[in-house]
Amino acid sequence: MGFMKMVRVACLLAVILFAMRSEGSIGMNWGRQSAQRLIPSMVVDLMLQNGIGDVRIYNSQPDILEAFAGSGINVTVQILFLNLINNAQQARDWVGLKIDPFYYSTNIRRIFLGNHEFKAAVMNGGNTTSAEAAVDLMELMQSAVNNASYGDQIKVTLPHPDCVITNVTRPSDAEFRSEIKEPMARHLSLLRQNNAPFVAEIFPIEYINFHPWLDFSFAFADNKTKTVIRDINGAVYTNIFDYMYDCFVWALRKAGAPDQEIVVSQIGWPTDGYPGADAATAERFYKYLLPHVASGRGTPMRPGKQIEIFVHCLTDEPKNPFSYPFARHWGIYRSNGEPKFKIDLSGQGRDIYPARAKGIMRMPQRWCVFNGDKRDEFKVKAQFDDACLRADCTSLSPGGSCSQLDYNKNVSYAFNMFFQSMFQNETSCKFDGLGEVVPTDPSEGSCVFPVEVVRGQQINFDTAAAGERLYYVHPNKCVAMVFIFVLSVIFVLM
Repeated sequence: MGFMKMVRVACLLAVILFAMRSEGSIGMNWGRQSAQRLIPSMVVDLMLQNGIGDVRIYNSQPDILEAFAGSGINVTVQILFLNLINNAQQARDWVGLKIDPFYYSTNIRRIFLGNHEFKAAVMNGGNTTSAEAAVDLMELMQSAVNNASYGDQIKVTLPHPDCVITNVTRPSDAEFRSEIKEPMARHLSLLRQNNAPFVAEIFPIEYINFHPWLDFSFAFADNKTKTVIRDINGAVYTNIFDYMYDCFVWALRKAGAPDQEIVVSQIGWPTDGYPGADAATAERFYKYLLPHVASGRGTPMRPGKQIEIFVHCLTDEPKNPFSYPFARHWGIYRSNGEPKFKIDLSGQGRDIYPARAKGIMRMPQRWCVFNGDKRDEFKVKAQFDDACLRADCTSLSPGGSCSQLDYNKNVSYAFNMFFQSMFQNETSCKFDGLGEVVPTDPSEGSCVFPVEVVRGQQINFDTAAAGERLYYVHPNKCVAMVFIFVLSVIFVLM
């Protein structure tokens, strides 16, 4: 047996032993919206080294499913674009194409559908068209899975953000919003019929921001908060995870599903692009959350009940379509596979860094910077705006790690981000005569001017056909232009 194969077998045994010991389950989301996409086999080894037994991917690409074959890792795939499948035959065809070839080799366990389809009804005044279509597709897909005799192993479900439940000040007041109760009831009925989980997604940094009556420390499970929420039946809440988890528990209970299994398919803490979004705070968040999940203590409403979560996410995704600036900085690793902070993914609370990605090669130590020519400031601003529209400048946003840079460094940061995203192609550092390539690192304080790594997987990146998560064509220009405008105002005021 070759050395690498022996290492992989040892890692697999470690995953199995941890799964047998652990009371809770800690999985990992892996999105690939970056210029450099880690090779799937490299990611599988990274998961095994970190003891991760469950992974969620945002597509169903054959090369990725093949890479997980024989790993022992449970895989959740996703179909983002609901219009890919419109009838029972197309559902059967999808199962035949995506599941059949891998059923006996890759542990495919769940299929997620859509992108918060019930949220649209909440945001659009009760128009439930997308929610109803999602439930229709869920029924078609689970039927196709069942007809292929895969139903005992593979469950079809929908992920839901916290906005599907009412705004409350204690979990016992939570229920599903009135405008979605009808499609939600049908959704829950299908889940019960097929023994599938209800899937919740929790965004603590957003929730704390939009509910200022909560102490910031309430986001963490370290019991250092000044906010203590007392509920009926003696329930006491001192952290956002238990609070939000039990909000979903109460909503399900009121909807007639008190024993419904819950999976938290997305929870994490960003490291840039927002006040409070940094590596130290993310480290604190995970340091206390993961042992809490793994402990088997459960929550006040479900004491002693196993909790299943998916950490969001493996790497940064600087090509994620633009929404909030922090949306590109969820990774526990940078997009080059370098860990950002200490995190024990086994849930044992050890003070350790996660295993590093092997086989990563950085590009030469060189950067593209602004040459200081400010004779035509309109030209400088135009080049700055263009660079930020085509690359990721979210670290320059207020509260970001690079928000304190001076005029020249702001421009340099934007130029370098585009230069690195183009894998240091020297023509990408021209900027109408304003850019120059230098060998000296211009990083300053907490602001890192990154160097890209040698190209990873650039082929076999199926987009629309695979249902890749909000696949990148160009940033959402409306939102991106607002962000660029804000940066431009700051830029002009310097």
